[in-house]
Order: sequence, then C-alpha cells, then structure tokens
Amino acid sequence: MLSLAMVQMRVEGGERDANLARAAEQVALAAQAGAQLIVLPEAMDVGWTHPLARELAEPIPEGITVTALRAWARSHRVWLCAGVTERAGSAVYNAAVLLNAEGEMVLHHRKLNELEIGHSFYEGGDRLGVVATPWGTVGLMICADAFARDQVITRTLGYMGAQLILSPCAWAVPADHDQAREPYGQLWRDNYGPVARDFRMWIAGLSNVGPLTAGPWAGRRCIGCSLLVGPDGEPVLTGPYGETAEAMLHASIQLEPRPTRGDGWSRQWAGQHSH
Repeated sequence: MLSLAMVQMRVEGGERDANLARAAEQVALAAQAGAQLIVLPEAMDVGWTHPLARELAEPIPEGITVTALRAWARSHRVWLCAGVTERAGSAVYNAAVLLNAEGEMVLHHRKLNELEIGHSFYEGGDRLGVVATPWGTVGLMICADAFARDQVITRTLGYMGAQLILSPCAWAVPADHDQAREPYGQLWRDNYGPVARDFRMWIAGLSNVGPLTAGPWAGRRCIGCSLLVGPDGEPVLTGPYGETAEAMLHASIQLEPRPTRGDGWSRQWAGQHSH
C-alpha cells in the first residue's frame, strides 16, 4: 500500500526562493503525516510561462531547485515528484523529476504537449519513461500531456507498464470564471478516466494555486482542483477550488498488477478502440 500526498500549494511567478521555502514546509508536513510519495505542481520553482523562466532556469539535477528537492527527499526518506524549469545549454524545458528516498533522480520528463502559448518559453521533450518503485511501476507526464490527441502520451505510458502516472500541473481559469455555473475539471476527468480504466492504473494530477501575474495568461488564476483517478476511471480525490485554496490531499492506494499477455486484455482494448 502506497501513502500518497498531493501538495496543492501556492506558486508565485518569478519568486523561486519563496516557492522553495513554501515547498520545503509542505514536504516536511507531508512526511510527518506518513506520506511515502509526495507530488508538487508544475513549474513550482518559477511558475508556468513566467517571463523569468529563461533567466531562472537551471540544469537538472545540479541546479538550485533540484538540489533542494534531493536534500528534502533524503532528509525525510520520501519519494518526491515536482515540476521544475530546466536549462540544458541554450534550451529551456518545462520538466518534471521523480526522486527516490536517497535523493537520486530516477525519472526525468520534459513536457511533450505544451500549449501553443508556452512554445516561446519552452522547448519540447522527445521521450517518455517509467520506473520500478517499491509499490509498482510509475510514469511521469506534465499537465497538457494528458490531452494530447487520443491521449497518446498517457496511453503510451500505460503500454510501458505504468500502474501510476504522476502529473504536475498548473490549471488556470479566466479571472471571471464562475465556478458555480461551470464547475472546473471535466476536461481532466474526460482524459484521465478512460485511460485509467483501460489500463487499470491510477493517475494523479496535482495543480498549484495563485494568480498568474505575468506572461501570456497574466490575469488568469490557478485554482487547484487537483485530481486522483482510480483504476475504475472514477475520481477518488478532488482538491478544493480557488486561487487561495492551498491543500494537502492524502490517499492510501494499492497499485493493481498488470495483466498478463494471455488474459486477452490487449485484444479487448484494441477491439474497444478500433476505428
């Protein structure tokens, strides 16, 4: 059984030191509560599409942010996943890492399906990965990777053996969004649910909260609503809504064994999704 914590924290655009201080506190609290695997949001260091991304991006794993994440993982003896802004030579990436309890980086993902408004900030990734953990096989993606056409990224991770997908996110709405009239989250339920059900996997999408103060979406608000979907395709946990709705979501989950080749699962999936 895996004790998972999803940290729906405030991210301040361009304020790396403040964001790291807030994340350090939340990781410590999650670890004290018994979490074995802790997930932090997309671009939790600088904020998604903030103009300072190019200036503040640093190499992985040597940069300030990942060095801090590695130290927290080691000191608390937890696995830790976070979205970070990465520099590799002249390129900047919207990236995510998964660290083990020794602070070693075991997965490194660069977002593949970046929104068009993010293209001037980030280069695109070119690969996917999964890793064996003490609880099962874990895959990594970031936010809009989930709604690439036909959910190809999520499904590929399923074919690679993922029993749990971790997805740091930054879910934002216009400033005048009316939650009562148009509740947020259907896009993610529509894209997580079918894949989770088809592959009998868990998907954890973890969003930050707080206003977007600069960049192409300045004035929009990140509003949480983090989502954990189970192997039946149904939501198990949903975070609160709002730009100040910081929260920590806890779940104890059992990763399901992957079907064997002889049980007809692959044939059934292909038959259900043939065109």
